[in-house]
Amino acid sequence: GEGTEDFNENLADVLDEGTIQSLAGDLSEDIDNDISSRKDWEQMYKDGITLLGLKFEERTEPWNGACGVYSTVLTEAAIRFQSESIMETFPAAGPVKTEIIGAIDRLKEEAAERVQADMNFKLTEEMPEYRPEHERMLYSLGLSGAAFKKVYYDPAMERQVAVFIPAEDMIVPYGASNLQNAERVTHVMRKTKNEMRRLQVSGFYRDIDLGEPVQHLSDIEKKKADQQGYKATDDDRYQLLEVHAYWDLEGFEDTDSEGEETGIGLPYVITIDRGTNKILAIRRNYLEDDAKKTKRQHFVDYCYIPGFGFYGMGLIHIIGGYDRAGTS
Repeated sequence: GEGTEDFNENLADVLDEGTIQSLAGDLSEDIDNDISSRKDWEQMYKDGITLLGLKFEERTEPWNGACGVYSTVLTEAAIRFQSESIMETFPAAGPVKTEIIGAIDRLKEEAAERVQADMNFKLTEEMPEYRPEHERMLYSLGLSGAAFKKVYYDPAMERQVAVFIPAEDMIVPYGASNLQNAERVTHVMRKTKNEMRRLQVSGFYRDIDLGEPVQHLSDIEKKKADQQGYKATDDDRYQLLEVHAYWDLEGFEDTDSEGEETGIGLPYVITIDRGTNKILAIRRNYLEDDAKKTKRQHFVDYCYIPGFGFYGMGLIHIIGGYDRAGTS
């Protein structure tokens, strides 16, 4: 129970198996509902990927040898947005620029210069993945209307990392307006057998038998692979669901000043192997000395044009019709 273990410990190691299995079942059902609620968005995105025309096709309709060239208007627009945005957000001096709020004096100016120089050194030298991941994010953002980054400390690399997450790999409940207020945010991750073994041996995930990886391929994944000339079915990685959710966890309930349970869900990060539906880790997602127990935010969300729903609108939605007409 509360207080008998290290604050950052994997709580799945101290909870009984029945509680863990019940939690996995409830969460999986919630995530399936979240996926179903965005079916129309997925369909629109999948159809739009075909319009990029990355793959030349020999056509038999409306006759054999009909022109297989796609209009490039969508791809050109995405590349233009990507190239202009990367120059604005990642200039030669580095992406970080500091601003002093309030009265300015020499000490503050010197401190601001040090922070700016240090941050730019980290992002340009210590984090070599930062710029390429940012460029990938911009291309995807322009097309789909939404893209994400995950910023976290990687114990294997012993440094901060910032990786791009495509919109289809971030699952949120219907009606969520932003990541901070969402009741549940699910990051779909993929890990090789070797990566999984390393995380299990290090104690980050429970060392339980997961068998061989089970494939869960979305229509978007299949379409993206097809456009690049790959077969998505060749992917033999484990698929994990890392759920950042509020939960009233049995044995770790929130209590008021009188010691009475409040029934309020607290922030946790719960990782599930999608193939076996087994929970690998449950960790608190708030700081130990935070009396308010505020959810820690590990994701950054980017929006191209705010639309009706959470994911916004991209070039696929805005000029996809022109591309389709030009191809026809």
